[in-house]
Amino acid sequence: MRVLIQLRPSSELVAAVTDPAVTVSPADVADGLPGVVLDASYSPVAVPRPVPAAGGDPLSLSGPMTFSLAADDASVLVRGEISDDELSTRVSLLPGTRTDVVGVFADPVIEPNITCGGDPPVGDWRDVERLLAVGDLAGDGLDGSGVALAVLDTGINHEHVALHLDREVTLDGERSWVPGGVDGTPGRFAVDHGTMCAFDALIAAPKATLLDLPVLLSQRQGGSALDGLLSDAVAAFAHLREVLNAQPEDRRALVVSNSWGSFSPRWDFPVGHPGNYSDNPAHPFNVIVASLEQAGADILFAAGNCGRDCRDGRCAFPDRPIVGANSHASVLSIGGVDVNNERVGYSSQGPGRLAKRKPDVCSYTHFSGSKAFGDDQPDSGTSAACPVAAGLVAAVRTQWPASRLSPAQLRTLLRRTADDRSTAGFDYDYGYGITDSKGILAALRRRKDA
Repeated sequence: MRVLIQLRPSSELVAAVTDPAVTVSPADVADGLPGVVLDASYSPVAVPRPVPAAGGDPLSLSGPMTFSLAADDASVLVRGEISDDELSTRVSLLPGTRTDVVGVFADPVIEPNITCGGDPPVGDWRDVERLLAVGDLAGDGLDGSGVALAVLDTGINHEHVALHLDREVTLDGERSWVPGGVDGTPGRFAVDHGTMCAFDALIAAPKATLLDLPVLLSQRQGGSALDGLLSDAVAAFAHLREVLNAQPEDRRALVVSNSWGSFSPRWDFPVGHPGNYSDNPAHPFNVIVASLEQAGADILFAAGNCGRDCRDGRCAFPDRPIVGANSHASVLSIGGVDVNNERVGYSSQGPGRLAKRKPDVCSYTHFSGSKAFGDDQPDSGTSAACPVAAGLVAAVRTQWPASRLSPAQLRTLLRRTADDRSTAGFDYDYGYGITDSKGILAALRRRKDA
């Protein structure tokens, strides 16, 4: 089984890991772990230490907190493999064998939220553009200019996106990131799922700057061409922390779109195990997600395609399929509706596993748009709904950086202004409702005038 091993080495080594100018190998941090075959291609990643607010419970991750990457606080992750025959023994013995080992965590397979079914598209991306009131957004100067919009997926084909949007598209290769062992150049990957996501994100934020992070292109033994490991998302988020920190603090604007998730408990430790991912806020990736949001990033995840009406065949969680970071309290979990404002049958229902009130809101999907899968195939799944919503968030960030409107405040704004489509208030089908651009604009104008 692939695992992530969390260690607390010397403060000097931690400082080296957190310094982008220094190269640290896995063996420098974790050499000699019995029963573990280290992955030499995976650079160690620093994990910040959660620090509860004054008076907070030091053992709880649910209250207000800050995150410290100081050398005396942070820990370090490496990736490795433990044979299935020795897994239970090694996981329990490692912390006792090595005092620097904090824990051993699942590194589950992550896959894109490709939709089930073969229904034709409902409407096209111009309908989505109208429903998002993109003209009204642009009239208030909300077009994504200067906003970094990171797409974590299968890679982006910049030429295809620009051709089908029929406009200039900006992609920043310098701030993009490619996992070790993946061949390719940001913006020049084959047309696929990530290209669809990039196209859909630019509907509401046409002048946003794309960052390409192809975390789903890492190959695992026996895997398909479109899946990776959570450890690559861990490394990608660590890179995005550097991107965010490099921005002026008063103008921070980073939106992170994630149209992928974990579909099966087969790749995870059981619920209740300290190394579990799906239900465990202390898993290192879930901690890193919270720390990036607290630093000023807006993080969106697809709710998934495990809805009761048209369940994706890969869905293996028997219930509550919005798992792990897709259900994190610090992210927007996005369900799907068509351009007629009807929930699509594959959109996963809550409750979520880390936070019960998931999905947060719904956005548009199953429309003709990028043509990434052919001229007659829709941009579909919550995979499309997530970047559509991410584009709306990026549009808002044009004039409202995190210093003016924190990620938590923006999530509240989207929930409060959403078009409620079911029972009054929150429900597990639509969340708080469908994102409402005009409602958002009205609320922002009131806030500006206050």
